[in-house]
Amino acid sequence: MRESSRRTKRKIRWSKLYTFSCFRPPSADPDPIKSLIGRPGFSRVVFCNNPHLHRMKPHKYPTNYVSTTKYNVVTFLPRSLFEQFRRVANLYFLLAAVLSLTSLSPFTPPSLIIPLVFVVGISMLKEAVEDWHRFLQDLDVNSRVIKTHIGEGVFVEKLWQQVSVGDVVRVQKDQYFPSDLLLLSSSYEDGVCYVETMNLDGETNLKAKRCVEATLGLNEDDNMSKFEATIYCEDPNPNLYSFVGNLEFQNESHPLCPAQVLLRDSKLRNTEYIYGAVIFTGPDTKAVRNSMKSPSKRSRIERKMDHVIYVLFSMLVLISLVTSIASALLVSSQMRSWWYLRLQDEDPFFSPSKPVLSAIMQFIRALVLYGYLIPISLYVSIEVVKVLQAVLINKDIQMFDEATCQSVRARTSNLNEELGQVSIILSDKTGTLTCNQMEFRKCSIAGVSYGGDLNEVDLAASHRMNSDMVACRSSVDESDATSHIEICEISADNIGTQMGYIGASEYLGSPNLKNLKIPDAHREYSIKGFNFRDDRLMNGRWTCNSNVYDITMFFRVMALCHTGIPIEDDQADKLKFEAESPEEVAFLITSQEFGFQFCKRTQSVMVLKEFDPDLGSIVKREYKLLNLLEFSSSRKRMSVIVSTEDGQIFLLCKGADSIIFERLADNGRSYQEATSLHLSCYAEDGFRTLAFAYRRVERADYEHWNSIFMKAKTTVGPERDELLESASEMIEKDMILLGVAAVEDKLQKGVPECIDKLAQGGLKIWLLTGDKKETAINIGFACSLLRQDMRQFHLSSVINSGCSNQSEVILVAKKALVSQIESFSQEINEEHNKHMPFALVVDGQALEIALRSDVKDQFLQLAVECASVICCRVSPKQKALITRLVKEFTGKTTLAIGDGANDVGMIQEADIGVGISGLEGMQAVMASDFSLPQFRFLERLLMVHGHWCYNRISKMILYFIYKNIVFGLTLFYYEFYTSFSGQVLYDDWYMTAFNVLLTSLPVISLGVLEQDVPSDVCHQFPALYKQGQRGICFSWKRIIGWILNGVVASLIIFLSTIHAPSIVAFSGKGNVADIAHLGTITYTCVIWTVNCQIALIISHFTWIQHLFIWGSILLWYIFLLAYGALPPSYSHTGFQVLTEAIGGAPSFWIITLLVVVASLLPYFIYMVLQRTFYPLDDHVIQEMKHCKKDIFDKQMWLREQRNSKRTTQVGFSARVDVKIHHLKEAIQQSRESIYKSFTNSPIYRTLRSSPLFQ
Repeated sequence: MRESSRRTKRKIRWSKLYTFSCFRPPSADPDPIKSLIGRPGFSRVVFCNNPHLHRMKPHKYPTNYVSTTKYNVVTFLPRSLFEQFRRVANLYFLLAAVLSLTSLSPFTPPSLIIPLVFVVGISMLKEAVEDWHRFLQDLDVNSRVIKTHIGEGVFVEKLWQQVSVGDVVRVQKDQYFPSDLLLLSSSYEDGVCYVETMNLDGETNLKAKRCVEATLGLNEDDNMSKFEATIYCEDPNPNLYSFVGNLEFQNESHPLCPAQVLLRDSKLRNTEYIYGAVIFTGPDTKAVRNSMKSPSKRSRIERKMDHVIYVLFSMLVLISLVTSIASALLVSSQMRSWWYLRLQDEDPFFSPSKPVLSAIMQFIRALVLYGYLIPISLYVSIEVVKVLQAVLINKDIQMFDEATCQSVRARTSNLNEELGQVSIILSDKTGTLTCNQMEFRKCSIAGVSYGGDLNEVDLAASHRMNSDMVACRSSVDESDATSHIEICEISADNIGTQMGYIGASEYLGSPNLKNLKIPDAHREYSIKGFNFRDDRLMNGRWTCNSNVYDITMFFRVMALCHTGIPIEDDQADKLKFEAESPEEVAFLITSQEFGFQFCKRTQSVMVLKEFDPDLGSIVKREYKLLNLLEFSSSRKRMSVIVSTEDGQIFLLCKGADSIIFERLADNGRSYQEATSLHLSCYAEDGFRTLAFAYRRVERADYEHWNSIFMKAKTTVGPERDELLESASEMIEKDMILLGVAAVEDKLQKGVPECIDKLAQGGLKIWLLTGDKKETAINIGFACSLLRQDMRQFHLSSVINSGCSNQSEVILVAKKALVSQIESFSQEINEEHNKHMPFALVVDGQALEIALRSDVKDQFLQLAVECASVICCRVSPKQKALITRLVKEFTGKTTLAIGDGANDVGMIQEADIGVGISGLEGMQAVMASDFSLPQFRFLERLLMVHGHWCYNRISKMILYFIYKNIVFGLTLFYYEFYTSFSGQVLYDDWYMTAFNVLLTSLPVISLGVLEQDVPSDVCHQFPALYKQGQRGICFSWKRIIGWILNGVVASLIIFLSTIHAPSIVAFSGKGNVADIAHLGTITYTCVIWTVNCQIALIISHFTWIQHLFIWGSILLWYIFLLAYGALPPSYSHTGFQVLTEAIGGAPSFWIITLLVVVASLLPYFIYMVLQRTFYPLDDHVIQEMKHCKKDIFDKQMWLREQRNSKRTTQVGFSARVDVKIHHLKEAIQQSRESIYKSFTNSPIYRTLRSSPLFQ
């Protein structure tokens, strides 16, 4: 069967059947194109089958190697160093390291240079590892193989990166094109092939391509041995829809157009093989030209952190100025009288005769001395924490997709905390929200709707209202001349099927749904492309219907009006099909299920095995295919004209309902009103709909029309299209409506639920797609971005054909567009209902004008005010431009998500780029910052990991600022007691160990393991996500608060430790504390304070945090013992300081305890006051979890959960709320109507007049 279908496909000449598209006769004159060749923009020359001629200039072109990496071997060192030293802190420490080489530094050079090298080195190593992973993914793409001609008709497999301009390649079915190719021939006799361009423009419909007539004979390997030709064409450019060139072959010139060009990253479909000549390779291909270099992205917190460093640096400069000025004043005045100092003018630091010089030198020295105010280890700690966070994200088992065996991957760790601050999501449609799989769901035939009328919104609303029975929508059976309401019962067993993925488990436990019943959509078996169950039609029961003729014609149109081909046996009596669009495949599968199997196609005959209701058996019938008027975006319909075995001629048509309805005969509108009602219901469910109609044509009328049509079809010239359209209008009229079919562009699992949670979390979602407007709107309804009561603004361009030139056309279109925008904005401003939702739908041409500099602000202001924005017919460049403008205009964090090469631009332009690692190409993943196997995992990535990472990094940075201020300011306070001489309170090794050993691990555990609330609570309370959007955890209010906390703590520690030991003798021998003792005691209090402070910050303790916090304190004593045990030549003032000096003094331990309590008391009091009087959302939830309200008081927990939900205008919950509102209104109106009917009835009047009521 498969071989016969292949032979059939080869023999079919589609160019003889098709009327429009790329199959028109070549009318272009090569001479005008020749005049362009050689001019700027048209200088490319390609020698086909002679790639060796492109190895030297002037015809040497780039290789086919494509890279998405940020660095290479040459640029890594300079670029990565630039990335590191554009951080303010690293730049400061570079300066300090240079100063350490001079006598100005109070520290030795290794103590400053080694930490700097370590910090910068770790960060560079991380960048190198991440870029290495990008390189490996590039290697995977560049190492794909393709059959390439090497001479004498021999084809061998070559890597993509080895393909050169001029090579002739053979591409098999379902392979991607390795570069931009000129189509030479295909497995079809007339050189036609079908291409899927979803990776480029997002469209799922296959594009038909056709080679030039001259190369049709090059359809075998051997024929390539003597093939030589030259292509003169345009230079590389990003325009996907244009191509200008000539093919010089056999001393003849043939004009080329986009219909002959196969673009890289598109895929060969429904064609066994093609031969193509390579025109553009690697960076010259149109797909790569539409992408951008991987940008260097920094999170908002990291950019804000630079400003925090400026504040700390300002503090550093301020206290350095205080130190230098005070030192100069003392040197020039009081120190002169201190004879024991013996000040010398030669000493630049203490020169009585040169106080200004002394002040300058002391200022420089102080800049280095107080450098601990600026945390050098902050950046490297954040790098380590982010890498570990990325590991946890990658290992999250709840984000593993079993279907594809793929999990979420953090391709860069720089943006983890940015995941918690997203405000706007810009999403692709095809392959991102949808599966690129069509399913037949419902139909309306002869005014009766089939397939069930309940949807997920109905079921959820029914549950919320505790409804026992749900009434289906009315359907009118015109044939029986009766109107009736169909009532369905709902069973708990089958609700999950009807609800699909929308939280079915939440509704199954309801006692109201125990005895309800609904048709099971997956009762017997599941068929790909067919998700329909209705007992009135299934299993041949449609033959018992009174409208059997209309139903028969409906399925006959479905089985004949298409471009499909049966390809192989699947199971007994079942076939699979190939067609230009997935809708056609779904229709062919559906007609087969209903007993109308399309089983064979030749050039002029279509064969059906159809069920004959009169005979009650399967009959094989042949239909002669007379004409095919194919579907196009302008026509919005498709027709076939067939002749039956008994000579009757029928026009069978399917298309958009608005197009079909206006072409109906007066006697063909019997079902139009009922069908229109069903169309509205299907549209609300998010289904794509096509209307079916037919017309019986008299033979004389057909022959007259066909002569006109064939004349138009063979016309050569610009008037051909107009003549064809006029001819098609003549025959496509006076039709009889049969009904409509509804297919679902199947959403990925969990998409509506994910969008609902994201909307409740305060995120706005923009849909950017290359599909047509109707398709985009259907998906908007399906995933609940649109709802029926939402006011839609359709922004479309108005082209005035009367204008004389292009500039006037643009000017007129711009004025019309501005007028539309102003009208829509005025309507929003005048709307009194503040909860009224608005949606903006923009087509590609309008978007082209709206994104111009003088219109974009008005357009973006309108878009931001709308709850949903849908942009259709968007090019890859426009996607990137929209993303950039939205990011700049709103100033909010944007996230772009897509799965194809057409999404690379917006993924790279957004603050966060997410790629879907689906079944298609990996271009989007390679350009992304995070990759997901399915869209639904975006909810957990943002709501859980994003919220956690934002909270963790914010706390981590604030704590870092605190601990360094506590430590650094004690050095400054000590200067007041040393006459600002630059004396250091602590030993050098104490200084080095502070950030490296004694406080590093607790802060890393905080950044990696902290959880303000568990993951399940993040899902239950999506409003928590708004903390990141508002920047609550890292606001300037909190930053200043933690700086003040550090200042107060350092002051308490220093004043307590400097005065307490001086009250009494420090040892039994009467010794008092010296500088070594004071430094060690103060340092001990600092270590205890900062580690106990982090214990107060942490909300979620594990054994790791306990080990790191208390272990760090213990490590200080171990370090003190080990350091003190070294000989005095190494340990200096630290020799035996713990064992022989302070360790045996009770006052040391008492001072430590009291100082730590006193320094932590201000923060403790603040937290008590805040949690008592001004609690945040996470504080309330923490208290509830601590009191186990989610276990012992579920009603309270659920009530708080409902109260926390943001009132959204989009999402599944919003649609349910609206449905409930409408149902309550209907119930209220019914009650009032019943009450009025009863009070106006004679029975009521009789009762009122009765003595009982007196």
